[in-house]
Amino acid sequence: MKMFDVVIKNGNVVLENVVEMVDIGIKSGKIVEIAKEIDCNNAAELIDAAGLHVFPGLIDTHVHFNEPGRTEWEGFETGSKSLAAGGATTFFDMPLNSHPPTIDLDGYEQKDALGKQKALIDYKLWGGLVPQNIERLEELHVAGVIGFKAFMSNSGIDDFQAADDKTLYAGMKKIAALDSILAVHAESDIITEELGKLVENEDGYSFSASRPIYSELEAVNRILSYAEATKCKVHIVHISSSEVLKPIIAAKKRGVDVSVETCPHYLSLTVDDLDKLGAVAKCAPPLRTAQEVEGLWQAIKAKAIDIIGSDHSPSLESMKKGKLSDAWGGISGCQSTLSVLLEEGYWKREVDLSIIASLTSSNPAKRFGLYPQKGKTEVGSDADFCLVDLKKEYTLKKDDLFYRNKQSPYIEKTFRGKVTRTILKGRTVYEELV
Repeated sequence: MKMFDVVIKNGNVVLENVVEMVDIGIKSGKIVEIAKEIDCNNAAELIDAAGLHVFPGLIDTHVHFNEPGRTEWEGFETGSKSLAAGGATTFFDMPLNSHPPTIDLDGYEQKDALGKQKALIDYKLWGGLVPQNIERLEELHVAGVIGFKAFMSNSGIDDFQAADDKTLYAGMKKIAALDSILAVHAESDIITEELGKLVENEDGYSFSASRPIYSELEAVNRILSYAEATKCKVHIVHISSSEVLKPIIAAKKRGVDVSVETCPHYLSLTVDDLDKLGAVAKCAPPLRTAQEVEGLWQAIKAKAIDIIGSDHSPSLESMKKGKLSDAWGGISGCQSTLSVLLEEGYWKREVDLSIIASLTSSNPAKRFGLYPQKGKTEVGSDADFCLVDLKKEYTLKKDDLFYRNKQSPYIEKTFRGKVTRTILKGRTVYEELV
């Protein structure tokens, strides 16, 4: 019997604080040895990673795969295949856009059964916090949700209502008692609703102005106050501006247990792209100016942002047609996360590869209780990796996408840094066709 199931040899391994050329020995899905040189004769399979960088598998904490109920938008099979092609080995699926939503045990079990049947990589499910389900939070927690998600503004989905202040406060008390965490879409419902009524022009600049940064700030300040009062752990998703970090950093200094996420589209696209591309680049919060993009990158360099999630929120292509105001507000992008971060971060702004790996792997694992089983390259951890050719340049084509609906604002954009193979627990789940 061979000592190793797999040996990854000659790769530049991206560790938490350094990039080092080492070999990795894998047995029964786990890392069992890391050394300068491992005898490949003791391996059932040899993967030669010469010239490649070996990243820890990405953990995408924020995707909407919409199954059951809206499988025609996306599903576990197409969504997880897309993630694997982008280097991800674990994802957290959001509780809304599926029908029924994941707001009670029945909804959880329906979604989990489909995930077990169809997902190509590991996953966890978010539970929802909505006005009618406070008494269902414990059953969802016991079932195994990674945490709970609430909207402070209209979600766009009729069967997943925004949480009013009383729902938020009561829910956070319950979530704190369960020692779980609340993720929040933080935009002011009243500001976005009222400003939205005033929009006269169907252009990207008008849409972005109708959901201003101060709308995010109002909601963030409010949820931080509730977190301080209830002692509830909070994760603020998809911030669009470094201005939103100011109250979060201040709250952290006061001892509030809060983390923050941004997304690849806020790090690469601007309101000019929204105006040019139209609804395929529509999301909420909306895309901002180039100055805001730079502010977020400076925050990443300062390690003020904890996690990057894709917020992959797909839809039918028909839902992205017609008037911008009527179009679905979500970006399809989970396959491109690492490519965006390498092009915009590593190549254009000299962001360390270890910082990119921490934002997409070790930090999510630590925040959501999966570390060191996930997110760490050490003996005993899951053998989850993606192999990347940093210098390989490619232009994304529509046919490259594995999404059920092949639409993305990144189509025809050129990137440096291509995932060539993704490995989940020692098993190849994606390999680039040569």
